[in-house]
Amino acid sequence: MTAVPDGPLAGTPGTTEVVEYTDPLCPWAWGSEPVFRWLRAALPAGVRRRRVFCVLFDEDDDPAPDPAAETAWYARYVEDVARHTGAPRAPRLHRVAASSWPASLVAKAAEAQGSDVAERVLRRLRETVFVLGVPADTHELALAAVRGVPGLDPARLAADALSDAVRERVRADRSEARRPVPGARSVPGGSPHPGAAKETGDGGYRYALPTVLVRAPGGHRLVPGLRPREAYAAAVGEMCAGVPLAAVRLSPDEALLRHRSLTGPEWVLLTDGGKPPSWAVRVETGNGPLWLHPEEAATHPATRSGSTAGR
Repeated sequence: MTAVPDGPLAGTPGTTEVVEYTDPLCPWAWGSEPVFRWLRAALPAGVRRRRVFCVLFDEDDDPAPDPAAETAWYARYVEDVARHTGAPRAPRLHRVAASSWPASLVAKAAEAQGSDVAERVLRRLRETVFVLGVPADTHELALAAVRGVPGLDPARLAADALSDAVRERVRADRSEARRPVPGARSVPGGSPHPGAAKETGDGGYRYALPTVLVRAPGGHRLVPGLRPREAYAAAVGEMCAGVPLAAVRLSPDEALLRHRSLTGPEWVLLTDGGKPPSWAVRVETGNGPLWLHPEEAATHPATRSGSTAGR
């Protein structure tokens, strides 16, 4: 694919922007986290990164006539996604999320407390549904999930997540996701989740999740759905005039110190091939273990609910 001409880039003139369209409760986005973690660490200096919360489960969605049947169907869907991505899934999905708004509001509010806090908050929110099987679909559950995140001011987060300003930012994200760039409705195949834009109930379209848009003053590159890291590297390389991505593999100890929570596919992609360190805390899931830094395990909802299998 070649660069597609685009309008002026919002932000600093001359800047390349990588926009990640996602939702805290999306199984394909969860399964893409290894590649996205690699991409975030490898981006060249000066590239702006922005995350857009698309609101997969909306507030005005019609309730399921049979919640138990819907949960059973969605659990099979998540299991099928996990077979493709290798990502952990909860041994039991207790229910389908009622709304993405609470988790999106908390994740968006956390951005005001720095990138490290925001990354760890979003990770915890993802793990509520894909490790615990209980989605953070209320304000109270979302706040409980992120309790103990290092550097987090919980009182500020609770207030900000309910503020008009943060709700307006998520509303703007939702609206942006429903204005996909030309070409998003027809994308290359070759993936179990090619990522063509999804039709919405009002006759419009939104980006499939996840989708990455690499934008520069000269155009854009779209990387939709489930794609290998080479697709992201090519898109960024083309829009950054051949500047290489600075990918670095970490030792297992360094990786767990940096990320605090790692899945099996993340060990493979982000580390130099070593085994999890002996001090890592192992949490069993329905599709392989999740490994936690001991400080993360001390406040993680998986350990609070007694789901760990030891070290």
